[in-house]
Amino acid sequence: MKQPIYVTRPTLAPLSDVTALLEQVWESGVMTHNGPLVQRFERECIEHLGLNRMVAVTNGTIAIQMAIRALELEGEIITSPFTFVATINAILWERCTPVFVDIDPETLNIDPQKIPAAITSKTVAIMPIHVFGNPCEVDKIQAVADAHGLKVIYDAAHAVGVDYGGQPLLNYGDISATSFHATKMLNTAEGGGCVAKTEELHERLKEIRFFGYNDRKEIVRNGFNGKLTEVHAAVGIANLKYLPQALADRKKKYMLYRLALESCPGVAFQKINKSCNYSYFPVILPSEAMLLKVEHALRNQNIFSRRYFYPSVNRYTELVPYNPIPVSEDIAMRILCLPLYYALPEGDIERICCFVRECVQHG
Repeated sequence: MKQPIYVTRPTLAPLSDVTALLEQVWESGVMTHNGPLVQRFERECIEHLGLNRMVAVTNGTIAIQMAIRALELEGEIITSPFTFVATINAILWERCTPVFVDIDPETLNIDPQKIPAAITSKTVAIMPIHVFGNPCEVDKIQAVADAHGLKVIYDAAHAVGVDYGGQPLLNYGDISATSFHATKMLNTAEGGGCVAKTEELHERLKEIRFFGYNDRKEIVRNGFNGKLTEVHAAVGIANLKYLPQALADRKKKYMLYRLALESCPGVAFQKINKSCNYSYFPVILPSEAMLLKVEHALRNQNIFSRRYFYPSVNRYTELVPYNPIPVSEDIAMRILCLPLYYALPEGDIERICCFVRECVQHG
């Protein structure tokens, strides 16, 4: 049997690029506490990604928590149930209440037209997710927020390298929280970042990241340890250099999948809003039974797909009371992400598509 093919693998710079940076860390003895490589990583992200500003943090979940805390939110936060559980973990940890609004069945993002009906006197913010790097309808969402005096935090975990309306997608909202986890287009092994709309929020995020200290080493608010280490920053600096190459490769392979599967009866694809970083390749199958058949057939060939996102988060009744969210629940039952990563040979994509086509056409 062939070597296993996993749903994703990290995109990594040559090890020599990382070790050259780590030599600086060992020479300086500075491992953390907003060290020179963390500051360099932030500067280079701002420059190469076109960001207004950025605070690098421990991981993407902490980034969402920091955004909530920086905006001093207490109450209900409207979000999508079609997401990874970390989205609501962060909301709940910050003592807020997630309120779910259903998704558009084509884009898989929160449906802006359904948001107003969920707004109550307790609503303080909207937290949409750019699902699989596909931009939300940010203009419509901002219009709803402005009309009701709400803050907007984007869960932009998948959104590095995406432009929308002539600027980076991460520049939208009061704060965008992104992830530099190993599976993301740009990774620091583990890490995340907050991109704030204003300099005041940016400074507040830096204070929260370091126990509530300001630049004068005075405690000015309740913070925690959200720091990125120098070792993780070194990985990020090295990988950032290869991001354009990785984005181009991902789009090419995404299109190979689309071309191979678009004539397959009953298989649907996410509708892309203008731009995307093609970080995942999800297929929406006619039924859960068909999904399980495809998943099983691939696994028998040592090919591992994944059900992103399953189940719909509103079904995690250990965390939230259940309320039906029909579109999200339906899509979550039928969506499967196929392997897609930089080191994946194109021949393996065709082989994967053959198994999918065989399952669906003889289903």
